[in-house]
Amino acid sequence: MTDYVAEVQRYDSGADEAVVQKIVKHLGIALRSKDASLVSCSDPSELDRVREKWCMKKLGATDAGAADAVIAKVCQTMKGDRQKQRVTFYYLVAQEMGKLGDL
Repeated sequence: MTDYVAEVQRYDSGADEAVVQKIVKHLGIALRSKDASLVSCSDPSELDRVREKWCMKKLGATDAGAADAVIAKVCQTMKGDRQKQRVTFYYLVAQEMGKLGDL
C-alpha cells in the first residue's frame, strides 16, 4: 500500500492515503497483473475503458468529452513516466474532476 501512496505523492504531496486505499480496493485483482496495473495513453481502447469504467461509471461523469479532456490532461501530466501506474492515474483523474471526496 505504501508504494501506491508514495507514487501518488509524487504528483500530489498531500495525497490522502484513505482515498488511495479506496482506489486500490476498487481495482482489486487487476493490480496483480503488471499489464493491467498500468495505463497506456497511446492505446485508444485503454483510454476508452478509463473513460467508461472509471470516469462515467465510478465517478459519475455525464459528459464523455469532458472526461476525455481530463484523461488527456492526466496523460500530459504523467508524460514523463514511461509506465503510468493505474492507481496514480485514477487518483489524478478523480482529483481533476473534483471527485476525490466522492470515493
